[in-house]
Amino acid sequence: MDKRTILAVVLSLAVLFLYQTFFVKPQPPQKAPAPQQSVDSIKKDKALTSASSQGKETVLEKPAAPEESAKPEAPSRDILVETPHYTAVFSTRGGALKSLKLKDYYQDCYECTDDLWPKIKRLFTGSKDPVKPKTKEFVELVDVQNGMPYPLAVTFPESSTDISPNAAFETATGKLDLINAKEKQQLVFSRSHGNIKIEKIFTFDPAGYAIALEVKVHNLTSSPITQVPVINWYQYVDPQKVDDSYGHDGPAVSAGGSIERPEVKKLNSESILGPNVLWSAYESKYFIASLIPENPSLTNVVMTRDANNMVSVGTKGRKEVIPGGQNSVFSYSLYLGPKQYDLLSTLSVGLENAIDFGWFKWLAIPALYILNFLFGFVQNYGIAIIILTTIIKIIFWPLGNMSYKSMNEMKKLQPKIEALKEKYKNDQTKIGQETMALYREHKVNPFSGCLPMLIQIPVFFGLYKALMYSIE
Repeated sequence: MDKRTILAVVLSLAVLFLYQTFFVKPQPPQKAPAPQQSVDSIKKDKALTSASSQGKETVLEKPAAPEESAKPEAPSRDILVETPHYTAVFSTRGGALKSLKLKDYYQDCYECTDDLWPKIKRLFTGSKDPVKPKTKEFVELVDVQNGMPYPLAVTFPESSTDISPNAAFETATGKLDLINAKEKQQLVFSRSHGNIKIEKIFTFDPAGYAIALEVKVHNLTSSPITQVPVINWYQYVDPQKVDDSYGHDGPAVSAGGSIERPEVKKLNSESILGPNVLWSAYESKYFIASLIPENPSLTNVVMTRDANNMVSVGTKGRKEVIPGGQNSVFSYSLYLGPKQYDLLSTLSVGLENAIDFGWFKWLAIPALYILNFLFGFVQNYGIAIIILTTIIKIIFWPLGNMSYKSMNEMKKLQPKIEALKEKYKNDQTKIGQETMALYREHKVNPFSGCLPMLIQIPVFFGLYKALMYSIE
């Protein structure tokens, strides 16, 4: 490898480091949900059915304000669920998720390029600006305001019997400790409500971020009833927050073979996506709270935002006719955690596509795998990036050397080309013909200097995407 190539590698790494230092500030992890108008206020079955058959986004009129029944019915009780990867708090209010903190991720970035900025600024400017204090708090995926429904509340719009997202449930469980557990454990909520009894069964796996959810609906009457479950994920959105140009912060839905990411600011009316919903989610750049339905072809997603900046992502299941004295079960899978490619891909529903690698996905994913492989040996992503960049330069060195030689030959021919231009200055056609003849005589291809560089550009764009959007 010649001196120019080595210098190019060093300069490339320096530019990457300085860009990350001065322009890319680490983002505070996205919180996930907070309540908004309950989907049980939606009374537009005809519009929903029409939108489902078309599989396209539909905008309806803004729903009516929540009824008084949406207020908490009774004092609630919290149930702590502790696993090696997260700490979750469930509430008997709605039998829903009150808090979920990821133990492997902090709210603030530590020992990263952002920490160098104050030091560099002081070094070159003498500035004594105070350093913003950092917190050791874990990433929180739940963000709701007082009195608002919690995420994973179930409602039954367009059903024989509906239920408030704040309805009081019962459970015999006080705490679940899966820190050293080898087996899965369950948390069961139940509520008798009019003609139905509802059971919500959460099954926790100590090995990861996946949670299974079953909603059982028992018909307590002797006559058939119709129930349509909606699992709601609520999120408070700060209206003062500046949009991130490098990542989406809001609802995401995989429906009809594509991923839709509506802008939160444009959710002024109900937006319906479906059917064929593989998953629905509320996401940020690096984290995701997602729900995977059992029957994608019979699933729709209803998204709204109210005047209090509460976003609701309601996953609406199939319409089920339950015979008298019998029950029906609606099953879901949850993934509440980081956007880590290998973890998302194990769910086999395309949730890994929530990581927005863009057009260079086919290059970004291999680059990410290689980085993770190298990290397994060196235990430092900075060193892994340097090694991978060096490997790429070595692989493309023959092309780079070809480009260098071609440009060098072109440089040698430059005086002769200038002489031709002077000789035939009044005949542009003749200049072109004589120039091409000169190239053929010296076996020089004018495009061979640029083509090798063009081949390398997509590879480095793929590496850039892998570095920009992978949480690793």
